[in-house]
Amino acid sequence: MKLPVLTIETTTLAALLLCSGFCPSVFAQATGRAVITISSGAADNKTLDPHRATSTDDKGVVSEMFNALVRFPPGSGDPKELQADLAEKWQASPDKKTWTFSLRKGVMFHGGYGELKAADVVYSMKRAADPGRSSFAANFELIDKVEAVDDYTVRFTLKYPDAAFLGRVSNYHGGNIVSKAAGEKLGDKFGQAPIGTGPFAFGEHVTQQYVKLVAYDAYFRGAPKLGGITYRMIPSDSARELAFTSKEVDLMAGKREQRWADSAGRRGMTVDIFEPAEFRTLFINRNIKPLDNLKVRQAIAAAVNVDEIVRYAGKDVADKGCSVVPNGYLGGDCSAGAYAYDVARAKKLLAEAGFPNGITVKSVVSNISAQQPIMEIVQAQLAKAGIKLEMEVVDHATYQAKSRQDQSALVFYGAARFPNADIWLTEFYDSASAIGAPGAIANFGHCAVADDAIRQARVEPDAQKQLALWKQAQQQIQADVCSVPLFGLKQVWVHSERVNYGYTLEGALNLQPPITELSTVTRGTP
Repeated sequence: MKLPVLTIETTTLAALLLCSGFCPSVFAQATGRAVITISSGAADNKTLDPHRATSTDDKGVVSEMFNALVRFPPGSGDPKELQADLAEKWQASPDKKTWTFSLRKGVMFHGGYGELKAADVVYSMKRAADPGRSSFAANFELIDKVEAVDDYTVRFTLKYPDAAFLGRVSNYHGGNIVSKAAGEKLGDKFGQAPIGTGPFAFGEHVTQQYVKLVAYDAYFRGAPKLGGITYRMIPSDSARELAFTSKEVDLMAGKREQRWADSAGRRGMTVDIFEPAEFRTLFINRNIKPLDNLKVRQAIAAAVNVDEIVRYAGKDVADKGCSVVPNGYLGGDCSAGAYAYDVARAKKLLAEAGFPNGITVKSVVSNISAQQPIMEIVQAQLAKAGIKLEMEVVDHATYQAKSRQDQSALVFYGAARFPNADIWLTEFYDSASAIGAPGAIANFGHCAVADDAIRQARVEPDAQKQLALWKQAQQQIQADVCSVPLFGLKQVWVHSERVNYGYTLEGALNLQPPITELSTVTRGTP
């Protein structure tokens, strides 16, 4: 069977056909510059549209091609360190409801799509806020109006104050800026041939084999030192390690397990363990009986031994969760306490719910190393309480699709978001984000008990009152057992001694070490 290929040459031709008159060079020829080879463990990339890229594997590739108004400095995931990106400067009104950004001049889009203008920012933000075109629309509902004051000035008017607004327009998820002309031209196919302003441009995608990005020499921060990036699809952990040790791969995702990280270090690999931790949660889908029964949900929570799971994951890579909001997020509150592990109580609750002989539930589970082993532990724990967990183990893309089709009673999900309670609670616990809802994001449990507190906190201008509402929401969610918080799992990658990131790696919200215009590798040439 012939595999579909999107190539540098055909993409360049399409871009040139859009031009009237002279078009600048679309891609660097990159002669004499090394290409870095990366494997994230992906079987394939579903989309490279920055407003649709929700999976870890897609976000990493997207992050090399796009910019936002502001950015996290390479190697940092700290919101306090946000700095200018496509915007040179900005200012907020005293009430934090109006934000005005002044754009850099001379920033060029890939593929001959011209200079970045305010109209592109307006288009991008409206696109990011549109549930029909964006997976992050809920994060932009607070925008009342976004307008181009002139070609290089953009003004946002918010429905309510948001002191953390810069995080929403950062180089993370829906904050990335796309070309208006390319978006309108390509429509739903934008994710197959994305056009951004980043240091690397889309080159070629061969399904289930690789994605190639090429250096964009017109990048406003300077031409990349690398000639390009090749993302190889190697979902098998053992095959990926073999490719790394044989020097076919320069940078790869490792297993997020303490034992593996320790072993890799002993074998001479350079192991990077960095923030943010992806918060692992076991969502309980009340749309599937008998999980609509509170006592059954309480039984599941009592049967899960989180401490045992954290010991398995390891001290350097895992932090036990203390609330439904991840550790370290603004507004996280642990006052409700974690669920107590108590097998006898779990059995008693099941009997009280009318299931003295136990229950059987089904879960769709990804076969990736960061998920399947954990769910096998959960399966063994639940069995002690008379809860039989039937696992359908599938590839990660199928797991994502089936989970979003309400086919799983227990959904194990890991994610990292901008570290703010509002964004987390909105995405995972507001009923407007429930699977099947018009604005569906990732409320796999169909939780609705804390809607009022979540929504009141979102528009509360007083910081202390906002914290109190977030605390209330977390307590309500915990009491209703919408999920079982597990642990935060840090990122684990390995790079060869040939790689120099060009910065100090401490964090990366897009969950892979960023490759920038300053990154280098000493192996090979394109």
